[in-house]
Amino acid sequence: MYFLQAEPIYVISFEEVFWGALLVAITMAIHVFGMLLVLRINYSLKTRLAKKTGLLAGLVPIMFASCLILLIHLIEVLVWAVFFYWKDAFPNTSLAYYFALNEYTTVGSKFSLPIKLRLLEGIISSAGLLAFALSTGILFRLATSFLEKPRQFLGRPNQST
Repeated sequence: MYFLQAEPIYVISFEEVFWGALLVAITMAIHVFGMLLVLRINYSLKTRLAKKTGLLAGLVPIMFASCLILLIHLIEVLVWAVFFYWKDAFPNTSLAYYFALNEYTTVGSKFSLPIKLRLLEGIISSAGLLAFALSTGILFRLATSFLEKPRQFLGRPNQST
């Protein structure tokens, strides 16, 4: 029976809910501003490369946007890791970052948070899912605009018959 185990009974606390809501808000604020920055940089890059017609000229903005999106996600994970380290959940920032990255991507980790912060393991995964959904939408938009003009990037097929 579950109640006979030696582990203390877990009860969700206001502190967990408060920190979880605050961290999700910070994560999403970073993500929204980051995605706006990605779109702005992508537009600028596409404008500079507008006269180029090669495949690489079409791929560079998407590749650059992908790298920026990855960097933004890694910054968001850093926010969670710093929080976990600040709350003494891990002995160093490297372990806190490793844990936060695994939970953010919903991979999971062999480590777990102290019982007073246990709810944050699920909340960080939810924040990651929300952020990845927005990133996917942005990448889909950028890829669609690239794929709408295949002739421009792949060269015009030979019209001679």
